[in-house]
Amino acid sequence: RFLQSLGAVFGFISKDAVAKVQIMERHRRGEQGQHYESLQSMVEFELSRGPAELRGRPDSGCRTVLRLHRALLWLQLFLEGLRTGHRDSRTSTICTDSYNASLAKHHPWVVRKAATLAFCALPSRDAFLEVMNVGPPEQAVDMLGEALPYIQSVYGITQELFAQHSLLDLP
Repeated sequence: RFLQSLGAVFGFISKDAVAKVQIMERHRRGEQGQHYESLQSMVEFELSRGPAELRGRPDSGCRTVLRLHRALLWLQLFLEGLRTGHRDSRTSTICTDSYNASLAKHHPWVVRKAATLAFCALPSRDAFLEVMNVGPPEQAVDMLGEALPYIQSVYGITQELFAQHSLLDLP
C-alpha cells in the first residue's frame, strides 16, 4: 500500500512485488510448504533439488526472493536518499541514483531507459514526503530514520545467506 500511494511509478513496482509475494505464498501453501517456513529452509530445500532445477524454474523460491531482495536494496537506497536529502533535492535524481546503484544492472537497456524516464514524473522531495501521510516532511524523515534499520537488517540477512550459497547471480 505504501508504494501504491506514491503514484503510478511506484504502483507498478508494488504490483510486481505483490506478484512475487504471491508466488512465495503458493510455495508456502503447496505440497512442499514445510520447506518454505523460513528463508534458510527454503534455500536448503531448493539447493538439494540441484542447480539445474533451481536455475531452470522461473518461479523458484530462491529466484523470486532474489528479485525481492534486489528491489529491497533499491527501496533502502531511495528511502535513505529521501531521509538525508536537502529540501531542494530532486526526488527523480534520488530515485534514479538508487535505481542505478541497485536494480539497473539486472534490467535490459529499454527497461532502464523507461524507468529513468518514469522517475522524472516524481514530485518534489517535500511533496513526496507529505504523500507518505505521516505528517509534515520532518515527521516523515524521522519515521524513515526509525524504519531504515529494519530494512537494512532484512537486506543484510538475505544478502549473507544468498552469498553463502552463491545465489546472488541467479538468472
